Amino acid sequence: MSPPTNSNESYCTFTLASDVTAGGLPSEEEIAKDLESSDPKVKRHALKAAIMAMLSGESMPKIVMQVIRFCINSDDKPLKKMCMLYWEVVPKYQEPTSEELLRAATGGPPVQRKLLPEMILVCNALMNDLNHPNEYVRGSMLRFLCKVKDEEILGPLIPSIKSCLEHRHAYVRKNAALAVFHAHRLHGETLIPDGPELIESFLSSETDVAARRNAFLMLCNENEDLAIQFLAKNMDDVGKYGDGFALLVLELTRKICRRDPNQKSRFVRVLFQMLSSTSAAVSYEAAWTLVSLSSAPTAVRAAAVTYTNLLNSQNDNNVKLIVLERLEGLKKNHPKIVQELLMDILRALSSPNPDICKKVLDVVMDIVTARNVAEVVTMLKREVTKTADENDPSNEAKGALYRNMLIRAIHGCAVRFPDVAESVVHTLMDFLSTDGGMQVIIFVRAIVEQYPALRGALITKLLGTLEDISNSNVMCVCLWILGEYCESAESLQEAFNDITEQLGDPPFVVQPEEKAAQEKAAAEAAAGPKLVTKNVVLADGTYATQTVYSESKAVVDDSTPHLRKMIINGDVFLGSILSSCLTKLCLRAADAADEIGAAGVKSMTVKSVLIMCGIVKMAEVTVTAQKSSLADCKERVSLCCRALLDPKANELLKATLLTEGRATFGRFLKTLKEKEAMEAKKSEPEVPTTQADDLIHFRQLRSMAVQGGDMDLDDGSDLARAIGFADGGSLLSSELNHVYPLSGFADPVYAEALVTVRDYDISLEILIINRTPNTLANLTVELATMGDMKIVERPQSHTVGPLDQVTIKASIKVSSTETGHIFGTIVYEDTSTQEKGYINLNDIHMDIMDYIRPATCTDEMFRSMWAEFEWENKVAISTSITDLIQFLNHIVESTNMRCLTPHDSSEKGSFLAANLYARSVFGEDALVNVSVEKKEDNDGKLAGYIRIRSKTQGIALSLGERITSVQRGIPEVKAQ
Repeated sequence: MSPPTNSNESYCTFTLASDVTAGGLPSEEEIAKDLESSDPKVKRHALKAAIMAMLSGESMPKIVMQVIRFCINSDDKPLKKMCMLYWEVVPKYQEPTSEELLRAATGGPPVQRKLLPEMILVCNALMNDLNHPNEYVRGSMLRFLCKVKDEEILGPLIPSIKSCLEHRHAYVRKNAALAVFHAHRLHGETLIPDGPELIESFLSSETDVAARRNAFLMLCNENEDLAIQFLAKNMDDVGKYGDGFALLVLELTRKICRRDPNQKSRFVRVLFQMLSSTSAAVSYEAAWTLVSLSSAPTAVRAAAVTYTNLLNSQNDNNVKLIVLERLEGLKKNHPKIVQELLMDILRALSSPNPDICKKVLDVVMDIVTARNVAEVVTMLKREVTKTADENDPSNEAKGALYRNMLIRAIHGCAVRFPDVAESVVHTLMDFLSTDGGMQVIIFVRAIVEQYPALRGALITKLLGTLEDISNSNVMCVCLWILGEYCESAESLQEAFNDITEQLGDPPFVVQPEEKAAQEKAAAEAAAGPKLVTKNVVLADGTYATQTVYSESKAVVDDSTPHLRKMIINGDVFLGSILSSCLTKLCLRAADAADEIGAAGVKSMTVKSVLIMCGIVKMAEVTVTAQKSSLADCKERVSLCCRALLDPKANELLKATLLTEGRATFGRFLKTLKEKEAMEAKKSEPEVPTTQADDLIHFRQLRSMAVQGGDMDLDDGSDLARAIGFADGGSLLSSELNHVYPLSGFADPVYAEALVTVRDYDISLEILIINRTPNTLANLTVELATMGDMKIVERPQSHTVGPLDQVTIKASIKVSSTETGHIFGTIVYEDTSTQEKGYINLNDIHMDIMDYIRPATCTDEMFRSMWAEFEWENKVAISTSITDLIQFLNHIVESTNMRCLTPHDSSEKGSFLAANLYARSVFGEDALVNVSVEKKEDNDGKLAGYIRIRSKTQGIALSLGERITSVQRGIPEVKAQ
């Protein structure tokens, strides 16, 4: 880093509100006159204006004496604080003359800095404050001296600073320790060479927690040997010295043990002592310090127990998530130790936050074993049962999302450990009628296929809950299960009777009388309660006004079964599934005619055909959103009727209808299991490989400078290097992709910016090159933004020499996922011509892809969010790509999203529909549906629409612009 070039860059450590700049800054004469005022408010306003002017590049030499004369000895506390800010920014040295600069440039002696004569008066005033009888004046002055870097100013004040170490008030002593630390760090050998010994003696007699912490901070940074000696003498009392002291001990421990691993044994005792600290911060830091220094099972187990205690004792959700991240890291290297604490970790499911519950399940479910699976499943069953309790207040916060997470976790346990499947499936089937019914029925469908021994009991349970199911999708899966897995004569008859009882007799069309009654009931319900006000006579004879709400009697819903209600409302797809189910039951009943009887089989067939005719009639008459499925429904129902009535068709279709569906589902489950196994294999850490001719690095042989500057002392990064974990590629190519030229080579000043996006922050590193032979003074990059971006740190002014360069940094805060623009101007002053120059910069376009991250969710969550989100952007497909799969992969890669719809690249077809999902770093969801068709009458070109939905407008529009710009075709890769 280049040294500071002016006083502003050296001493600017604060921010002032710009209220004094309204209407322009006052002149130097006006400020000097206001400083002579007897009103402290006028003085404060004038001094603030002087500071703002000096930060803008004005020198204002006349103001120094005015501040010394009229402000420095004031008793007004805000004015005294403003004076300290002024001493930070004011130039303290005389400007070198041109002769001195010329002699230094021609090889003469370097320019010697000369302190301004006025600074002697300033030092005297500072010393008076250091000896002030008020302890808070002393303390604030000591804090101010921690920002002063000039040896000539600090030198005369050292005796006063030392005397403050013995002051009776702790506020003075703790700030005096920091002032000694600051002076020794900058000018230790010349100003205060005995600083560490002085602080050591101070530390041995100090009783204040804050002062002891500040003193130990100095020893840790300036003389580690003395710090270790003090720690060894007071090892048993570290817990009494406060949290700040304990955190410094942990930092010192990491620092020393990274440099010299043989020192670990000296700190193990204090680390284990801090694990049981009452402070959450200290115990957390001690736990990860212990893990980073030692991989012994005892140390890891103690750290894991500490993490678990923090997880269950802290109420802050952020703390819980951080601790869970640490436990997940422990799980990768020490899974058996984390398994011992599995049930304690599961206690965190009591948190009302669904994100924490999800993280707990992610941590726990990978380490469930055959020994603890029974306890885990019992715990999960108990939590699922709690979600049905309406009186539990935590259910309102977590809702159905938590129930779905629990059901998925139980499903995973049942798949991995078949012994627990029977114990959980019956419990879960009680939730078929809830909003998590879809997850339950999918789980039941898999169990019925994989465990034939459980089919009978599950079919009976399913028939018992059929009347309570009100969700159409859940009902479809139930009917498919009954049609595929009812095989015995008893179960066939029971399933057929229950389904037909719930369905009722055709026709399945709303009659005019029923429709009129429903409309009348809806109108009465919409009318709501009526407000009636009347006068009444009370018991004591006085009058009062009585207001009564008269509500119409609630209309008792009819007793129509859910299945019939769904069919009457026009659910064509459910009607097709129902027809297929009845057909399969009748075909299997024909095989069991000996037990059922020929008359029974014939009765079932006739009843099924009548129901199917009623379903087709319903599809033709009822106007619903599924009207487009009428042709498919007719074709499917006709096929079922032929299979039942035509012997030849029966012979051809029977085997297909009764066996192919189950066989296909079995293959699907097998493929799903193979896919999960492959993903689990991918997630396993790769075994590091080392070549025989690789260099061996010995840490002990490295220089101290390299160790201090190159090695990272946090979180075991050197351990990661040792085990072979390294980012193979260079970051140079990725950085070059984010470098934007702001001006041209022909401009007097060339500028380019390196843009780095870190979640909520955008960091700009602007390289400024002076292409002129003149010095440019007060060069400032003035930035502005468009969109939900706010400039947090504005670039400061710089003086750039001839053909010299400087790097300027700026920070921008981002608050939402939408496209933004950064634009600005370079303003400078040519010292040779005294002319001001302006250069307009090119815009920096912030792409939405910097904030989008691929994510995954279930189909139910996707449908729920799709129905909930109100912002939609519809993009017509216009592309030169002719292959459906290739186009889908191109959209997925270009938008940084994840495809939720599985597809096989080997399949050929003319239509493709897929759902894509991603989340922004701000937690916003982005949903995309791709519906594309390859039309032969359009020269084989692709046509269709891409629909984007989100909760906010910005992400929908920005993602639509991105898709529009990249869908044209795949960019050509340039040859190297």
